[in-house]
Order: sequence, then structure tokens, then C-alpha cells
Amino acid sequence: MKPEEQAQTVRFWPIMIAIFFGTFLAVLANTTVNVAIPMLMDHFQSPLSSIQWTMTGFMLMTGTVAPLVGYLGDRFSYKKLYVTALVGFTLFSGLCAFAWDSSSLIVFRMLQGSFSGLVMPATMTIIYQVIPREKQPFAMSLWSLSAMLAPAVGPTLSGFLIDAFSWQWLFLMNVPIGVVAIVMVLWLVPYYKMNVPKSFDAFGLVTVVVGSLSLLIAFSEGHNWGWTSARLLGLTGFGAIALLLFIRRQLRSDQPLLQLRILRNTRYSTSLLLSSIITVGLYAGSFLTPLFLQTIQQATPLEAGLILLPSSMVMALMMPITGKLYVKVGPFWLILAGVALIALGTYEMGRLSVDVSHGYVMFWMSVRNIGVALSTMPSNNAGMMSVPRELSGQASSINNWVRQVIASFSIGLFSSMLASRTASHAGALAAAGTDGLPAVQLQSFTLGVNDVYMLATVIMILCIPLVFLLRRNAAGTSATGVRTNA
Repeated sequence: MKPEEQAQTVRFWPIMIAIFFGTFLAVLANTTVNVAIPMLMDHFQSPLSSIQWTMTGFMLMTGTVAPLVGYLGDRFSYKKLYVTALVGFTLFSGLCAFAWDSSSLIVFRMLQGSFSGLVMPATMTIIYQVIPREKQPFAMSLWSLSAMLAPAVGPTLSGFLIDAFSWQWLFLMNVPIGVVAIVMVLWLVPYYKMNVPKSFDAFGLVTVVVGSLSLLIAFSEGHNWGWTSARLLGLTGFGAIALLLFIRRQLRSDQPLLQLRILRNTRYSTSLLLSSIITVGLYAGSFLTPLFLQTIQQATPLEAGLILLPSSMVMALMMPITGKLYVKVGPFWLILAGVALIALGTYEMGRLSVDVSHGYVMFWMSVRNIGVALSTMPSNNAGMMSVPRELSGQASSINNWVRQVIASFSIGLFSSMLASRTASHAGALAAAGTDGLPAVQLQSFTLGVNDVYMLATVIMILCIPLVFLLRRNAAGTSATGVRTNA
């Protein structure tokens, strides 16, 4: 059956349920461990510098494998790739629960992350290759919902499991859900294959893995090493050279590992840049707000999760609505309204005080998350729909690869800026005669959080011209050079 004919006969809801389960599970694993760091340090008698690699290593591997998805999916089919990713993810989730020391836990987490990194681009590609075009916006809103709902409920769920059981259950809970997801994919997602690569680009694989890994490590450790340290600058330069060699190879090869010529599609490129900046805005809130609540207001992980839960539920409710609105009004107004709300909410979150009410945090985080719900799916879909169906796997690989690198960079940048601005404010408050060391520490940290939020606000405001550029490119050139009105 031809892909076009198959798209007209697929069962929408069964496929989306299978996609939802796997995507939710993969993203959830990236957020549940965060609140368990103190317990893991105590259990394994390991310092923070070691245990933090249970998070950093996971993120590094998800970003490193992203460029391989296009080749693997074209070579073996995206259904097989999705199933393999879920099997590996489930297996290493179970092994994480039985880790005997911090080193084994870190290794199992990195392997878990390598399979998790295959899930997001694989499921995005399945949507654009199997789901009928007229249903793709709504399908992408459900896909985005699964990706956004996981970090929303992750802290609350983690706090409950740790309080009620033990840290092992953060990993054990993935096993039955993973098994169910595997069965659903095998049963509900159709098998198809559009492209069969004629050759494998080994040089491209080595350069993209080495380059991505170098940059991701540099961005992740920037706040620890110092952004001007010789180690960081050397690793960044090495990674950049490797990626330049990779790009040069891909643009000259007849059978590239990653089809970078897709970036010639100005609509896709603009949407990619736009969605990446929106990701930076999203990470600002998910990184800073729990940190503020637990460090300054002494909230427990469970309490912090409950405070953030209403805003997360608002975002979850808005995602399907955005999918319906997209069909009626198109991407421009949704993205513009979403970016404006993220900027407004981020600005107000940059005016925190030590004793700010939880209601204030709930309200403005809800405003931010409504903006995220309005803009995330349209910014992704506007570009992906301008890419030919047979190149959607390559486009989703590039999308997830770029966003992962930018997410790692933004977390490193925010961490470094928070540390430096907190130290600066502490010195200023001490010089001004603020009474008591605890008061200085609380106020300086709060002011540092505000500074980072204000930087994120500026970034979101600078994003607005891109929304208008995306509208101007509504009739752009596709990756194959064909004019498109997508």
C-alpha cells in the first residue's frame, strides 16, 4: 500500500495512544530523578559532583543519538526503531533500580538516555508519515501534550514515590508501563518504510557523535568549569571543528547520514529556530521555579511539585485546544499570542521576593504555560508540514538534535548566571549593611533568580520578529526545491 493510501486508512486514536505512552515515559525519565539527588547521594555515599551525572549523562546521551534517528528509521523503519527504543529503555530502567553503586547507576542511566533519545524523533516522524495531513496539527498537539505532561507531573510523582517507597521505584515504575507501551506499538502502529539508505556514512557518524558529545559536555559543565576556562574553550573548539567537518561531509555526500539540505527550506529553518528559543523559555521556568521554592521557601520536593501542578494542568488542557485552533486560525496568531504570554509570565516571575505567595507563583506560571501550549506545537508543525513526507524522519532528527543542544546550553547558561549574579548581589547587600548572613543569602539568591528570569524575558521578546518572518515564509521553498504553501 502506498503511503498516501495508508494515511487514509490508519486508525488515528490507536496510533496516538501508542505514541502518547512511549513519549510520556521517555520524557518522564528525564525529570523524575532530579528530586532524588539528595537521597542518591546519601544512599551511595557519593558527592554531588558524581551523582549529578545521573541527570547530565542522561541528557548527553539523548542529544548524542538524535542525529542517528533519520538513518536508523529509514534503514529499519520507524516502527522497529520505536519498539527497539522502548525495549532498551525499559530494560535499563529495571537495571537502574538494581544499581550497586553510583558508577553502575550512571552507566545504566546513560544507556537509558541513549534509547530515550530515539523515542521523540521516532514518534514525531510516525505522525508526519502515517497520520493524514489534515489531522497532523491535532496529532502534534497530543504529542506535545505527552512531552509536556511528563515534566509537569514528574516532580509530584517523584516526591510521592520517594516519600512512600524508595528511590528504586522511580525506575521500577517504568517497567510495567514500558511493557504496555511495547505491546501497544506492536499491535497498533502500522509497519511502513519509505526510504532505504544505500550506504552508511561512518565518517559522518564519528564526527557528529564526537562533536555533539563535546559540545553537550561543555555546555553542561560550563557553570562548574567556568565559561572562559581553557578546558571548556578547548572542548568547545574541538566539538565545533568536528561538527563543521560533519556538516561539510553531509552537504557533499549523495547519501548523507543527516539530510542537512532540509535547512534550505526557510520555513522549516525559521520554525526550528523559533521552537528552540521557546524551549529556552520553557527550561527557564522548569529550572528556576522549583529551585526557588525548595531553596528559598524550603518547600519539600512533593510540595514544590504540588505548587507547580495547577500550571501544568492548565498547559495540559490547552494542548488539545491548540490543535483544534491551529486548523482554524493557522500558526501565526497562536505562536504570537503564545510567545507574548511566555514573555509576560517570565517577566512577572522575574519580580519574586523571599516571601512571595504561592498563589502568585501558580498564576504567573500558568500564564507562562498557556503561552507554551499555544506556541510549541504550532512552531514545530509549521516547519514540519513544509517538509516532504519522505524527509520527515530527517527533519525530526534535526529538530530534536538542535533543541537538545540548545536546551543543554540554556541550562548551563542559567546555572552559571544564577551563581554569578547571586554572588554579586550578596556582595552588594553585605556592603549595604543588610543584617544577618541568612538574610543576605536568601535575598541574594532571590535576586539572582530574578536576573535570570529577566534574561529569559529578553530572549522571548527577541523571538517575536521570528514569528513575523515565519509568516512571511508561509509560501517557502521545500527541502527538494519545490514551492510549498504549507
